[in-house]
Parts: sequence; C-alpha cells; structure tokens
Amino acid sequence: MMGPVLAACLLIILSTAWISQANEALCKKDGGVCSCNNNKNSVDCSNKKLTAIPSNIPADTKKLVLNYNKLRELEPTAFHGLKELTYLDLDGNKLQSLPDGVFDKLTQLTILYLHNNKLQSIPDGVFDKLTQLQKLWLDNNKLQSLPRGIFDKLTKLTDLTLSENKLQSLPHGVFDKLTELKTLYLQNNQLPRVPEGAFNSLEKLTWIQLTNNPWDCTCNGIIYMAKWLKKKADEGLGGVDTAGCEKGGKAVLDITEKDAASDCVSPNTTTAIPTSTTTPASVIYDDIHEIKVPQENFQKFLGYQEPDHLPTQPQCLMSISGYLGLMMSLMLTSAAILYVFHFLKKA
Repeated sequence: MMGPVLAACLLIILSTAWISQANEALCKKDGGVCSCNNNKNSVDCSNKKLTAIPSNIPADTKKLVLNYNKLRELEPTAFHGLKELTYLDLDGNKLQSLPDGVFDKLTQLTILYLHNNKLQSIPDGVFDKLTQLQKLWLDNNKLQSLPRGIFDKLTKLTDLTLSENKLQSLPHGVFDKLTELKTLYLQNNQLPRVPEGAFNSLEKLTWIQLTNNPWDCTCNGIIYMAKWLKKKADEGLGGVDTAGCEKGGKAVLDITEKDAASDCVSPNTTTAIPTSTTTPASVIYDDIHEIKVPQENFQKFLGYQEPDHLPTQPQCLMSISGYLGLMMSLMLTSAAILYVFHFLKKA
C-alpha cells in the first residue's frame, strides 16, 4: 500500500507535469503557434500573422515578443494576466491606437517597444503604471502630438525614441520628470521649435538626435534651444549638431539673438487678443445657422410622435402633404357651403 508521503509526492509531480504541459500547449514543440523557453520564462510569437494575442500565454512569462504580426488593436485587458512581464515587444504591427489601461498591470515592465506601428495618438495616462520602465520606443508611427504629462510617471526612463513621427509641437514640461534619461531621439518630425526649458531636466543625457525637423531660426522662439545646444556641445553631449535651420543652412546652435529677431506667433497659442468689441457679420451669420429648433416643437408641428428621433425626409414630406391636403379640403368645403347659401338666397 502506498504511503501518504509517497502519494503526496506523486501527486505534486503529476500536477507539475500537467501544468507544464498546459503552459506549453502554446509552444511550437507541442504544435502551438509560439516558441517558448521555460528556463527564461520567454514566449516568442513573432512573425506568426497573428490578428489577436494568444489567450493561453503562461502567467509567469517575463519576456513576450509579438513583433511583425498583424495586430490592429489591443483589448484593454490583453496583458492583465501577465503581471510578471519585464519585456514587451509590439514592434512592426498595425496598431492605430492604445486602449485606456492596457498596460496598467505591467508594473514590472522595463522595456516596451511600440515602434513601426500606425499610432496616431496616445491616450492620457496610458504609461502611468509603468514606473519601472527604462526603454520606450515610439518611433516610426504617425503621432502628431503628445498629451501633457504623458511621461511624468516614467522617472526611471533612460531611453526614449520619438523619431519618424509627425510631431508638430511638444507640450510644456514634457521631459521634466525624465531626470534619468540618457538618449533622446526626435529626428524626422515636424518641429519648428521646442518649449522654453524643454531640456533643462535632462542632466544625464549623453545623446540627442534632432536632425530633419523644420527648425525655424528666424523667430526668437528658437533662442532657448540654440543656447542650450551650444552649452551642451561645449560639455561634450553627442548629437547636438544634428539640428539644422530649415532656411539658411546654419546649425541651430550657431543662431544668435540677432539672427532670430522676429517675434513670431507660436503655433501653440490658443488665446487671441480681440481687436474690436463689434461682432463681425460673419459670426452673426454663423450663429444663426447654429440655432436649433427644439425637437418636441418640431415634432408637434409635423404631427410626428416618435420621441427619440427627428422625422426623416419622407416622413416630413408625408406630414406636410397631409397638412396641405386637409387645408385644401376645408377650403373646398367652405366654398361649396357658400355657393349653396348663395343659391338658396336667390331662390
């Protein structure tokens, strides 16, 4: 008869084998899609033409590679069961957006690759829980702007890549919390200038790349950047000479206040000073077109009773036609009565 200790040991061994087999069902050696390295808690699902993330990725996975698939969107809870992840690669997919909270459970993540996608925007706070993140690659997307404070929680970030996007401006203070940043890539965007003080907190920066932006060296908004680049060049910071003026062929760090004498209007300006208290006729005209007739009054006038929708064009025509028909009938009836009275009066 089997002893209780031996039975318990056998049960543990069988349970472990069953769990391992269940976890490896995802892996290529068992006919699954991905390749697994159990010793390193790594799952490689690259180049598998995936349109969705496999649901049975082991919960203890630390490294997950999903690059060069056909992912167009992510479920908000796609990674919520993978709390041990330290490395996530989503490079080379077709992602156009990121859902709110998609990375909220990845508090151990140190590397996140999102480059070579089609991201057009980034939601506020999507990186806020990634407090251990060290590398973030967002290059080669279609970003036109960044939310204010988008990197504020990433205080351990050392590498940030934003190149090959369509950034037209940067929010004030966007890099203020990145005091550990060592490399920053901003080349191949549409930046004419950076906000005053944009780079002041980047004391540990060793490399910056700024080439192929339309840096406007005719406006005095470029002076902060010119002085900062000149100072950092003297300190030996790499890449500072990659920022060239859009016109004139000069390097931005060589621009003086005399070169950039114009007081140009910043594209970030949202408040205009009114020049007159008189309301332009065009504004009045536009306001007239914005006047909305209360829906219930419109419906009562047309005799249309459905409360949740305005009548369609055919319904409007039918209601108006019925109204006109009724009026015509009343007029004909009144004419007939008057004619009869007139005839009786003569008789």
